[in-house]
Amino acid sequence: MSENQDWSFDTQQIHSGQTPDPTTGSRSLPIYQTTAYQFRDTAHAANLFGVAEAGNVYTRINNPTQDAVEKRLATLEKGIASLLVSSGMAATALAIMNVAEAGDHVVASPYVYGGTYNLFKYTLPKFGIQFTFVEDASDMDSWKRAVKPNTKAFFGEGISNPLGVALDIEGIAKVAHEVGVPWIVDNTIATPYVTRPFDYGADIAVHSATKFLSGHGSAMVGAIVDSGNFDFSKNPEKFPGFNQPDGSYNNMVYAKDLGVGSSFGNVAYIFKCRLQLLRDLGPSVSPFNAWLLAQGLETLSMRMDRHLQNALAVAQWLAKHNQVETVSYSGLPSSSWHSNALKYAAKGAGAVMAFDIKGGLEAGKKFVEGLS
Repeated sequence: MSENQDWSFDTQQIHSGQTPDPTTGSRSLPIYQTTAYQFRDTAHAANLFGVAEAGNVYTRINNPTQDAVEKRLATLEKGIASLLVSSGMAATALAIMNVAEAGDHVVASPYVYGGTYNLFKYTLPKFGIQFTFVEDASDMDSWKRAVKPNTKAFFGEGISNPLGVALDIEGIAKVAHEVGVPWIVDNTIATPYVTRPFDYGADIAVHSATKFLSGHGSAMVGAIVDSGNFDFSKNPEKFPGFNQPDGSYNNMVYAKDLGVGSSFGNVAYIFKCRLQLLRDLGPSVSPFNAWLLAQGLETLSMRMDRHLQNALAVAQWLAKHNQVETVSYSGLPSSSWHSNALKYAAKGAGAVMAFDIKGGLEAGKKFVEGLS
Protein backbone atom coordinates (compact mmCIF):
# COMPACT_ATOMS: atom_id res chain seq x y z
CA MET A 1 0.00 0.00 0.00
CA SER A 2 1.00 3.62 -0.49
CA GLU A 3 2.80 4.94 2.58
CA ASN A 4 5.08 7.66 3.95
CA GLN A 5 3.25 10.50 2.18
CA ASP A 6 4.70 12.95 4.72
CA TRP A 7 8.21 12.20 3.42
CA SER A 8 9.83 14.20 0.62
CA PHE A 9 9.90 12.64 -2.84
CA ASP A 10 13.68 12.15 -2.54
CA THR A 11 13.25 10.17 0.67
CA GLN A 12 10.32 8.16 -0.67
CA GLN A 13 12.24 7.01 -3.74
CA ILE A 14 14.96 5.54 -1.50
CA HIS A 15 13.15 4.18 1.55
CA SER A 16 9.42 3.67 0.92
CA GLY A 17 8.09 0.14 0.85
CA GLN A 18 11.01 -1.57 2.53
CA THR A 19 12.02 -2.38 6.09
CA PRO A 20 15.12 -4.24 7.26
CA ASP A 21 14.99 -7.98 6.58
CA PRO A 22 13.59 -9.57 9.78
CA THR A 23 15.90 -12.59 9.62
CA THR A 24 19.23 -11.06 8.68
CA GLY A 25 18.70 -7.40 9.54
CA SER A 26 19.77 -6.41 6.04
CA ARG A 27 19.19 -2.67 5.54
CA SER A 28 19.30 -2.86 1.74
CA LEU A 29 16.55 -4.59 -0.20
CA PRO A 30 17.42 -8.29 -0.67
CA ILE A 31 16.78 -10.22 -3.88
CA TYR A 32 14.44 -13.04 -2.91
CA GLN A 33 15.37 -15.34 -5.78
CA THR A 34 12.79 -18.01 -5.09
CA THR A 35 9.71 -19.38 -6.80
CA ALA A 36 7.85 -20.94 -3.86
CA TYR A 37 7.22 -20.23 -0.18
CA GLN A 38 6.65 -22.23 2.98
CA PHE A 39 3.27 -22.16 4.71
CA ARG A 40 3.06 -22.53 8.48
CA ASP A 41 0.11 -24.91 8.19
CA THR A 42 -2.93 -25.57 6.02
CA ALA A 43 -4.89 -22.77 7.66
CA HIS A 44 -2.13 -20.30 6.79
CA ALA A 45 -2.14 -21.51 3.18
CA ALA A 46 -5.91 -21.18 3.00
CA ASN A 47 -5.78 -17.64 4.36
CA LEU A 48 -3.17 -16.60 1.80
CA PHE A 49 -5.00 -18.14 -1.14
CA GLY A 50 -8.29 -16.68 0.10
CA VAL A 51 -6.74 -13.21 0.58
CA ALA A 52 -7.76 -13.28 4.23
CA GLU A 53 -4.22 -12.14 5.05
CA ALA A 54 -1.31 -10.76 3.06
CA GLY A 55 1.64 -12.95 2.16
CA ASN A 56 3.52 -14.79 -0.56
CA VAL A 57 2.02 -17.64 -2.51
CA TYR A 58 4.08 -18.11 -5.68
CA THR A 59 6.49 -15.79 -7.46
CA ARG A 60 4.36 -15.75 -10.59
CA ILE A 61 1.87 -13.76 -8.47
CA ASN A 62 4.05 -12.00 -5.90
CA ASN A 63 7.50 -11.95 -4.34
CA PRO A 64 8.99 -10.06 -1.34
CA THR A 65 11.42 -8.07 -3.51
CA GLN A 66 8.65 -7.24 -5.92
CA ASP A 67 6.32 -6.29 -3.06
CA ALA A 68 8.76 -3.73 -1.65
CA VAL A 69 9.22 -2.06 -5.04
CA GLU A 70 5.48 -2.09 -5.72
CA LYS A 71 4.88 -0.27 -2.43
CA ARG A 72 7.59 2.25 -3.28
CA LEU A 73 6.12 3.00 -6.68
CA ALA A 74 2.59 3.26 -5.28
CA THR A 75 3.90 5.81 -2.78
CA LEU A 76 5.65 7.84 -5.48
CA GLU A 77 2.45 7.91 -7.57
CA LYS A 78 0.26 8.60 -4.49
CA GLY A 79 -1.73 5.46 -5.27
CA ILE A 80 -3.13 2.74 -3.05
CA ALA A 81 -1.21 -0.18 -4.58
CA SER A 82 0.75 -1.22 -7.65
CA LEU A 83 1.68 -4.31 -9.64
CA LEU A 84 4.97 -5.00 -11.40
CA VAL A 85 4.92 -7.08 -14.57
CA SER A 86 7.42 -8.18 -17.19
CA SER A 87 7.29 -5.13 -19.48
CA GLY A 88 5.50 -1.90 -20.25
CA MET A 89 3.49 -3.60 -22.98
CA ALA A 90 2.37 -6.25 -20.51
CA ALA A 91 1.30 -3.47 -18.14
CA THR A 92 -0.78 -1.76 -20.83
CA ALA A 93 -2.35 -5.01 -22.02
CA LEU A 94 -3.33 -6.10 -18.50
CA ALA A 95 -4.56 -2.62 -17.59
CA ILE A 96 -7.02 -2.76 -20.49
CA MET A 97 -7.99 -6.44 -20.17
CA ASN A 98 -8.74 -5.93 -16.49
CA VAL A 99 -11.75 -3.76 -17.38
CA ALA A 100 -12.60 -4.79 -20.94
CA GLU A 101 -13.34 -8.14 -22.57
CA ALA A 102 -14.79 -9.43 -25.83
CA GLY A 103 -17.55 -7.11 -26.98
CA ASP A 104 -16.24 -4.09 -25.10
CA HIS A 105 -14.81 -0.78 -26.29
CA VAL A 106 -12.08 1.64 -25.18
CA VAL A 107 -11.51 5.28 -26.14
CA ALA A 108 -7.87 6.22 -26.66
CA SER A 109 -5.70 9.18 -27.49
CA PRO A 110 -4.15 8.99 -30.99
CA TYR A 111 -0.81 10.08 -29.52
CA VAL A 112 0.50 6.78 -28.20
CA TYR A 113 3.69 4.75 -28.39
CA GLY A 114 3.92 2.62 -31.54
CA GLY A 115 3.74 -0.65 -29.63
CA THR A 116 0.60 0.54 -27.86
CA TYR A 117 -0.95 1.56 -31.18
CA ASN A 118 -0.35 -1.91 -32.60
CA LEU A 119 -1.79 -3.51 -29.46
CA PHE A 120 -4.95 -1.41 -29.74
CA LYS A 121 -5.29 -1.43 -33.52
CA TYR A 122 -4.49 -5.06 -34.29
CA THR A 123 -3.90 -7.41 -31.36
CA LEU A 124 -6.59 -6.71 -28.76
CA PRO A 125 -9.33 -6.46 -31.44
CA LYS A 126 -8.55 -10.13 -32.19
CA PHE A 127 -9.71 -10.77 -28.61
CA GLY A 128 -12.91 -8.81 -29.27
CA ILE A 129 -11.90 -5.51 -27.64
CA GLN A 130 -12.44 -2.55 -29.97
CA PHE A 131 -10.77 0.87 -29.81
CA THR A 132 -11.60 4.34 -31.06
CA PHE A 133 -8.76 6.84 -31.37
CA VAL A 134 -10.22 10.30 -30.79
CA GLU A 135 -9.99 12.76 -33.67
CA ASP A 136 -8.74 15.67 -31.59
CA ALA A 137 -7.20 14.80 -28.23
CA SER A 138 -7.31 18.46 -27.15
CA ASP A 139 -11.09 18.69 -27.65
CA MET A 140 -13.15 17.25 -24.80
CA ASP A 141 -16.15 16.94 -27.11
CA SER A 142 -14.07 14.68 -29.34
CA TRP A 143 -13.61 12.33 -26.38
CA LYS A 144 -17.35 12.44 -25.65
CA ARG A 145 -18.28 11.68 -29.26
CA ALA A 146 -16.07 8.58 -29.23
CA VAL A 147 -17.97 7.02 -26.32
CA LYS A 148 -20.24 4.04 -26.98
CA PRO A 149 -22.65 2.18 -24.68
CA ASN A 150 -20.01 -0.58 -24.28
CA THR A 151 -17.09 1.78 -23.54
CA LYS A 152 -15.18 0.56 -20.48
CA ALA A 153 -12.18 2.92 -20.20
CA PHE A 154 -10.30 5.95 -21.52
CA PHE A 155 -6.57 5.59 -22.25
CA GLY A 156 -3.86 8.12 -23.04
CA GLU A 157 -0.24 9.05 -22.44
CA GLY A 158 0.16 12.05 -20.15
CA ILE A 159 3.20 13.06 -22.20
CA SER A 160 3.32 11.05 -25.38
CA ASN A 161 6.12 9.01 -26.90
CA PRO A 162 7.62 10.21 -29.21
CA LEU A 163 5.81 13.47 -30.05
CA GLY A 164 5.89 14.90 -26.53
CA VAL A 165 2.20 15.81 -26.63
CA ALA A 166 0.89 16.88 -23.19
CA LEU A 167 -2.74 15.88 -22.68
CA ASP A 168 -5.27 17.72 -20.55
CA ILE A 169 -5.35 15.02 -17.87
CA GLU A 170 -7.91 16.77 -15.67
CA GLY A 171 -10.24 17.64 -18.54
CA ILE A 172 -10.25 14.09 -19.88
CA ALA A 173 -10.78 12.72 -16.35
CA LYS A 174 -13.98 14.76 -16.06
CA VAL A 175 -15.32 13.35 -19.32
CA ALA A 176 -14.38 9.79 -18.36
CA HIS A 177 -16.12 10.09 -15.01
CA GLU A 178 -19.19 11.70 -16.60
CA VAL A 179 -19.65 8.52 -18.64
CA GLY A 180 -18.70 6.28 -15.71
CA VAL A 181 -15.41 4.77 -16.84
CA PRO A 182 -11.85 4.80 -15.44
CA TRP A 183 -9.17 7.04 -16.98
CA ILE A 184 -5.92 5.14 -17.54
CA VAL A 185 -2.81 7.30 -18.01
CA ASP A 186 0.53 6.04 -19.27
CA ASN A 187 2.96 8.05 -17.14
CA THR A 188 6.15 6.57 -18.60
CA ILE A 189 7.64 9.75 -20.06
CA ALA A 190 6.70 12.11 -17.23
CA THR A 191 7.28 9.75 -14.28
CA PRO A 192 5.69 10.65 -10.93
CA TYR A 193 8.54 13.08 -10.29
CA VAL A 194 7.15 15.34 -13.02
CA THR A 195 3.44 14.48 -13.01
CA ARG A 196 1.23 12.62 -10.56
CA PRO A 197 -1.86 11.87 -12.70
CA PHE A 198 -3.99 10.94 -9.68
CA ASP A 199 -3.78 14.56 -8.51
CA TYR A 200 -5.75 15.47 -11.64
CA GLY A 201 -8.42 12.77 -11.59
CA ALA A 202 -6.77 9.83 -13.36
CA ASP A 203 -7.68 6.44 -11.90
CA ILE A 204 -4.93 4.11 -13.12
CA ALA A 205 -1.33 4.75 -14.19
CA VAL A 206 0.84 2.45 -16.26
CA HIS A 207 4.58 2.56 -16.87
CA SER A 208 7.25 1.10 -19.01
CA ALA A 209 9.55 1.09 -15.99
CA THR A 210 12.30 -0.04 -18.35
CA LYS A 211 12.77 3.62 -19.28
CA PHE A 212 13.05 6.55 -16.88
CA LEU A 213 11.98 4.79 -13.69
CA SER A 214 14.87 2.31 -13.99
CA GLY A 215 17.14 4.67 -15.86
CA HIS A 216 20.00 2.27 -16.52
CA GLY A 217 18.74 0.18 -19.44
CA SER A 218 19.42 -3.10 -17.64
CA ALA A 219 15.91 -4.23 -16.65
CA MET A 220 12.72 -4.96 -18.57
CA VAL A 221 9.87 -4.03 -16.21
CA GLY A 222 6.30 -2.74 -16.45
CA ALA A 223 4.05 -1.34 -13.76
CA ILE A 224 0.37 -0.68 -13.09
CA VAL A 225 -0.59 1.68 -10.26
CA ASP A 226 -4.10 1.89 -8.82
CA SER A 227 -5.29 5.18 -7.31
CA GLY A 228 -7.98 3.38 -5.31
CA ASN A 229 -10.44 6.09 -6.34
CA PHE A 230 -12.63 4.37 -8.93
CA ASP A 231 -15.59 2.51 -7.41
CA PHE A 232 -16.52 -0.37 -9.71
CA SER A 233 -19.46 -1.32 -7.50
CA LYS A 234 -21.41 1.76 -8.60
CA ASN A 235 -22.22 0.24 -11.99
CA PRO A 236 -22.49 -3.57 -11.69
CA GLU A 237 -23.95 -3.98 -15.17
CA LYS A 238 -21.10 -2.09 -16.82
CA PHE A 239 -18.40 -3.93 -14.86
CA PRO A 240 -19.63 -7.50 -14.31
CA GLY A 241 -16.08 -8.79 -13.87
CA PHE A 242 -15.84 -6.80 -10.64
CA ASN A 243 -19.36 -7.45 -9.42
CA GLN A 244 -20.02 -11.10 -10.17
CA PRO A 245 -18.34 -14.06 -8.43
CA ASP A 246 -15.01 -15.10 -9.95
CA GLY A 247 -15.33 -18.87 -10.21
CA SER A 248 -11.60 -19.16 -10.77
CA TYR A 249 -10.81 -17.57 -7.41
CA ASN A 250 -13.08 -18.83 -4.64
CA ASN A 251 -16.09 -16.97 -6.07
CA MET A 252 -14.55 -13.70 -4.97
CA VAL A 253 -16.53 -10.57 -5.86
CA TYR A 254 -13.74 -8.03 -6.28
CA ALA A 255 -15.78 -4.83 -5.92
CA LYS A 256 -17.48 -6.18 -2.79
CA ASP A 257 -14.66 -8.12 -1.11
CA LEU A 258 -11.74 -5.86 -2.04
CA GLY A 259 -13.43 -2.60 -2.97
CA VAL A 260 -14.54 0.46 -1.05
CA GLY A 261 -14.76 -0.37 2.64
CA SER A 262 -12.63 -3.52 2.58
CA SER A 263 -9.89 -4.03 5.17
CA PHE A 264 -7.29 -3.55 2.40
CA GLY A 265 -8.89 -0.36 1.08
CA ASN A 266 -10.29 -0.05 -2.44
CA VAL A 267 -7.85 -2.42 -4.16
CA ALA A 268 -10.40 -4.23 -6.32
CA TYR A 269 -8.76 -3.19 -9.59
CA ILE A 270 -5.16 -4.07 -8.75
CA PHE A 271 -6.03 -7.31 -6.91
CA LYS A 272 -8.19 -8.52 -9.81
CA CYS A 273 -5.31 -7.76 -12.14
CA ARG A 274 -2.91 -9.75 -9.96
CA LEU A 275 -5.10 -12.66 -8.89
CA GLN A 276 -6.76 -13.22 -12.24
CA LEU A 277 -4.77 -11.89 -15.20
CA LEU A 278 -1.23 -12.12 -13.87
CA ARG A 279 -1.96 -15.59 -12.49
CA ASP A 280 -3.43 -16.88 -15.76
CA LEU A 281 -1.39 -15.05 -18.41
CA GLY A 282 1.88 -15.05 -16.46
CA PRO A 283 3.76 -11.86 -17.51
CA SER A 284 5.59 -11.85 -14.18
CA VAL A 285 8.55 -9.68 -13.29
CA SER A 286 11.67 -11.49 -12.11
CA PRO A 287 12.84 -10.68 -8.57
CA PHE A 288 16.16 -9.54 -10.04
CA ASN A 289 14.52 -7.08 -12.43
CA ALA A 290 12.33 -5.77 -9.62
CA TRP A 291 15.50 -5.21 -7.59
CA LEU A 292 17.17 -3.44 -10.53
CA LEU A 293 14.16 -1.15 -10.74
CA ALA A 294 14.59 -0.32 -7.06
CA GLN A 295 18.18 0.72 -7.73
CA GLY A 296 17.02 3.08 -10.46
CA LEU A 297 14.22 4.58 -8.40
CA GLU A 298 16.70 5.73 -5.77
CA THR A 299 18.10 8.35 -8.17
CA LEU A 300 14.92 9.16 -10.11
CA SER A 301 14.58 12.81 -9.07
CA MET A 302 18.23 13.68 -9.72
CA ARG A 303 18.27 11.94 -13.09
CA MET A 304 14.99 13.51 -14.21
CA ASP A 305 16.19 17.00 -13.31
CA ARG A 306 19.16 16.56 -15.65
CA HIS A 307 17.04 14.89 -18.36
CA LEU A 308 14.58 17.77 -18.31
CA GLN A 309 17.30 20.39 -18.40
CA ASN A 310 19.08 18.71 -21.29
CA ALA A 311 15.89 18.02 -23.26
CA LEU A 312 14.76 21.64 -23.15
CA ALA A 313 18.21 22.84 -24.22
CA VAL A 314 18.24 20.41 -27.17
CA ALA A 315 14.68 21.33 -28.21
CA GLN A 316 15.49 25.05 -28.11
CA TRP A 317 18.65 24.48 -30.14
CA LEU A 318 16.82 22.40 -32.74
CA ALA A 319 14.02 24.97 -33.03
CA LYS A 320 16.59 27.59 -34.11
CA HIS A 321 18.52 25.36 -36.49
CA ASN A 322 18.20 26.25 -40.17
CA GLN A 323 18.12 22.59 -41.25
CA VAL A 324 15.26 21.61 -38.92
CA GLU A 325 11.71 22.07 -40.19
CA THR A 326 9.68 21.31 -37.05
CA VAL A 327 10.21 20.30 -33.43
CA SER A 328 7.47 18.48 -31.52
CA TYR A 329 8.04 19.10 -27.83
CA SER A 330 5.40 20.57 -25.53
CA GLY A 331 8.08 22.26 -23.43
CA LEU A 332 8.49 24.85 -26.18
CA PRO A 333 6.19 27.90 -26.10
CA SER A 334 5.52 27.35 -29.81
CA SER A 335 3.83 24.01 -29.08
CA SER A 336 0.02 23.97 -29.12
CA TRP A 337 0.29 21.69 -26.06
CA HIS A 338 2.50 24.09 -24.08
CA SER A 339 -0.24 25.27 -21.71
CA ASN A 340 -0.92 21.66 -20.69
CA ALA A 341 2.79 21.11 -20.14
CA LEU A 342 2.94 24.16 -17.86
CA LYS A 343 -0.02 22.87 -15.84
CA TYR A 344 0.81 19.16 -15.59
CA ALA A 345 4.59 19.09 -16.05
CA ALA A 346 5.85 22.25 -14.42
CA LYS A 347 9.30 20.75 -13.83
CA GLY A 348 9.67 20.01 -17.54
CA ALA A 349 7.86 18.33 -20.41
CA GLY A 350 9.75 15.06 -20.37
CA ALA A 351 12.89 14.10 -22.22
CA VAL A 352 11.49 12.67 -25.46
CA MET A 353 10.81 14.75 -28.57
CA ALA A 354 10.48 14.45 -32.33
CA PHE A 355 11.79 16.70 -35.09
CA ASP A 356 11.80 16.84 -38.87
CA ILE A 357 15.01 17.51 -40.79
CA LYS A 358 14.98 19.31 -44.11
CA GLY A 359 15.92 17.04 -46.97
CA GLY A 360 13.59 14.16 -46.26
CA LEU A 361 14.54 10.53 -45.72
CA GLU A 362 18.08 10.72 -47.05
CA ALA A 363 18.90 13.69 -44.84
CA GLY A 364 17.41 11.82 -41.91
CA LYS A 365 19.59 8.78 -42.62
CA LYS A 366 22.68 10.94 -42.85
CA PHE A 367 21.86 12.55 -39.52
CA VAL A 368 21.23 9.27 -37.68
CA GLU A 369 24.30 7.57 -39.11
CA GLY A 370 26.43 10.58 -38.18
CA LEU A 371 25.56 10.37 -34.49
CA SER A 372 28.31 9.15 -32.20
